Amino acid sequence: MAIDTPARIAVLGAGPIALETALYARFLGYDVDLYERGQICENLLLWGHARLFSPWRMNVSPLGLAALAAQEPRWRPPDDDAILTGRELVERYFLPLARCDLLVDHIQMHTEVTALGHERLLKSDLVEADTRADDPFRILLRQLSGEERTATADVVIDATGTYGQHNWVGRGGMPAPGEIGAQERIEYGLADVLGRDRGRYAGRRVLLVGAGYSAATSAVALAELAASSPETRVTWITRGESDAGAGAPIARVPDDRLPERDRLARAANALAGSADGRVTHWPGTLVEAIEWQPAVERFGVTLAGRHEGLLEVERIIANVGYRPDNRLYAELHVHECYASQAPMKLAAALLGQASADCLDQQAHGPATLLNPEPDFYIIGSKSHGRGSKFLLSLGREQIRELFAIIGDRADLNLYSTIGERLP
Repeated sequence: MAIDTPARIAVLGAGPIALETALYARFLGYDVDLYERGQICENLLLWGHARLFSPWRMNVSPLGLAALAAQEPRWRPPDDDAILTGRELVERYFLPLARCDLLVDHIQMHTEVTALGHERLLKSDLVEADTRADDPFRILLRQLSGEERTATADVVIDATGTYGQHNWVGRGGMPAPGEIGAQERIEYGLADVLGRDRGRYAGRRVLLVGAGYSAATSAVALAELAASSPETRVTWITRGESDAGAGAPIARVPDDRLPERDRLARAANALAGSADGRVTHWPGTLVEAIEWQPAVERFGVTLAGRHEGLLEVERIIANVGYRPDNRLYAELHVHECYASQAPMKLAAALLGQASADCLDQQAHGPATLLNPEPDFYIIGSKSHGRGSKFLLSLGREQIRELFAIIGDRADLNLYSTIGERLP
């Protein structure tokens, strides 16, 4: 059944997908409350020094371009094929979008959503009953000052993402002994080792853990730092014996359609195979335990596998991926995949996609966005659970499908109708 305007939609987060979701809802005439515990695109800005793989045209929407053109007729976008850094994308697109008339009064920053539930229903009430939708959602909010308050909504869309909810470096995905106590000193994100964080890593012994593109980015940056600061030493460990074949830690995509991604993979693999001493790659190696030694301000890391033993380093960068935070909706009916933590229907569809290339990912239809909890949706990177193949362009397809559900109109596609009007 359609949820007619002006129903109230709560959007959680203020990252790229959350902003695009709120904009779509506002174009349709819904009342929108967008809650963000920090700043606009705060997580994206944490790695904003890194260059994106995807071009400008893949990271913006017809609705966003239309809103910016209407707000400021002199605004001009970059070339469609321009490759920007994360920070440049925020500054050129998402920040102006957040300030446009359609959104600016609907964004509540420094407002953290700490819990979701219903006004009257408990989690155990009306199991498998569509009538749960008759009871509005109740949202517990905490301001930056610590003050708490509640709000209500007819629809809740969780677009909070996964960045910042890090995985662990220990065996079996668990924290290694000592890791929890030391985690405030471990970098789980994408450190700006050539810029803001240079002083933290220059001249230091660094342990890098991970075999994805974030680890590749860190390895290449650390090697460049070591070239100008020769005392810098980097040990890069990956748990696979040969993650990408021939001793290369980063898997390359055949005939890669994203040249920046392939450039990074080639550079990282070349470093792993080099004997110049800037980066030493140890495959088939695991973190057994971590001990922070405050007297000498360094870590003692016990390794297992091919390079077992004690390694002493001053810095650890753990680019081991992220996971969704499901504590927000613990009181709602959400069926999650036991392997990926993604919503079950979408997770099952994603299992059928064998390609390792994120460009081959596609939306799987509105039904895959449905949860047992009526009118509650998870979209964006969080909808892929622990997966790392999410693209902003895929998020826009999710938004289109989502509002086809909310409006009960299979043919509803603002991206198409607005796009036809753009020059």
